[in-house]
Amino acid sequence: MSEVLTVTLNGTIATVTMNRPQAMNALSQAMRADLARAMAALDADDAVRVVILTGAGDRAFTAGLDLKELGSDASAMADATGTEPRANPVKAVEQCRKPVIGAINGVAITGGFELALACDVLIAADTARFADTHARVGIMPGWGLSQKLSRLIGIHRAKELSLSGNFLDAATAERWGLVNRVVPAAQLMAAARALAADMAQVEPGFSAAYKRLIDDGFAATFAEGLAIEHERGAAANAAVTPDTIATNRVAVQARGRTQ
Repeated sequence: MSEVLTVTLNGTIATVTMNRPQAMNALSQAMRADLARAMAALDADDAVRVVILTGAGDRAFTAGLDLKELGSDASAMADATGTEPRANPVKAVEQCRKPVIGAINGVAITGGFELALACDVLIAADTARFADTHARVGIMPGWGLSQKLSRLIGIHRAKELSLSGNFLDAATAERWGLVNRVVPAAQLMAAARALAADMAQVEPGFSAAYKRLIDDGFAATFAEGLAIEHERGAAANAAVTPDTIATNRVAVQARGRTQ
């Protein structure tokens, strides 16, 4: 892609790396534009089944919006509540129908925290930390953090983080259910790739439909989510044949014996 964002392919797995380690991988306008292009391209690439998103170096996943840009360009502030993928990295990730694993290699701060929450799964290095500093900077969130965080860890914990601006360490983030698991920093990418390889075994169309079902239900009420599941499940399952079930059953049982 560019110097500020790199994309590497390993079979069916793509790794997208935010590459400004000297600036804590801050989300400059150029990086956000490149991220939008990269995620759109990977979504359209039939050879890619899973995407890993991470940051370069060991200090930061990303520190969020580039505050130097915000401080020198009055028009840049509009991107803090932008709705287009080119401006809003959360939308850039959400446009990808494939599973996106966030490999959190360091701090994820404010807009970086929001970007982490856009991923489908989070694996954190034991050195990772999370912080919402919107209140301390004096900027209201516009990429979803104020609503997602309380739904993920509970309203009282979300208010503690957002109204203090304090950092949350990786172990506590795992205990609170914010990340799926924590691994030693040296093992982070290996763990992300192993999970990606498991996810890549699922048929892409089915994976995309299941991801959308979960996301749409999460955004709805519980009752609405159940109705969405019933409607889509009935339509999809009507096309499944007994022979398909029998074949897949054998494969699932064989895999289960190895886990």
